Amino acid sequence: MTTAIRRSDRRISPVFLGIVAVTAAGGWAAWTGFADNPGVAVFVFVTGAWIVSLCLHEYAHARTALHSGDISIGAKGYLTLNPLKYTHALLSIVLPVLFVIMGGLGLPGGAVFIERGRIQGRWKHSLISAAGPLTNVLFAIVCTAPFWLDALDGVPLVFRYALAFLALLQVTAALLNFLPVPGLDGYGVIEPWLSYKIRRQVEPFAPFGLLAVFGVLWIPEVNVAFFDLIDSLLGVLGIEEFESYCGQNLYRFWAEENPGCQIGG
Repeated sequence: MTTAIRRSDRRISPVFLGIVAVTAAGGWAAWTGFADNPGVAVFVFVTGAWIVSLCLHEYAHARTALHSGDISIGAKGYLTLNPLKYTHALLSIVLPVLFVIMGGLGLPGGAVFIERGRIQGRWKHSLISAAGPLTNVLFAIVCTAPFWLDALDGVPLVFRYALAFLALLQVTAALLNFLPVPGLDGYGVIEPWLSYKIRRQVEPFAPFGLLAVFGVLWIPEVNVAFFDLIDSLLGVLGIEEFESYCGQNLYRFWAEENPGCQIGG
């Protein structure tokens, strides 16, 4: 038995369009220097773009699940890109934004509920889990393209720094989400290939995987090693460490500014 997906189930939500509009306004303000405090413009632009990427991350999960056999996706509203339709609004939007504010860390949370029993085949289950972080990879490529294509002539420094910081968030999101930790997408990729016994033993830890990763990253040695890796990856993509650092510095406009970050010219 199949269920047709109504056109309204696929229509892009006004909530998502509103977030895109706010993001565009923040980007315009960062580019033109419209805001008295450039950090405010960077905050609006990066936060908006980060939420947009969260929506696209979850949409990728949902869309892949739909084509893999879960026809319940449409009725749940996941195809509308409306973040208010997600299963856990706290995990999906609030916590990821707090992670960015607290530590410049891109870490999407679990959001869409997929009826796995409707889906046949381990490869399909793995692909559904991989679709989200692969979206972050694509987003990172888009954000870094102006850097590795040397296409930044005439781009204001404030916007350049903001784009560099946004790229850092996407790279961290992709890398962390691919970790094989219960509750993260990386574990979802390998879970279908594990024995039933192992899956049952791991299942109780899934709700705590996200917080466990965040907690481990608070260990100074781990944090330094992790961000050294991120800086190396960004360097390969044409972004200098000071650019993403200055972007984060501008984003946290309420904190003391670092005089080493030039924003004029």
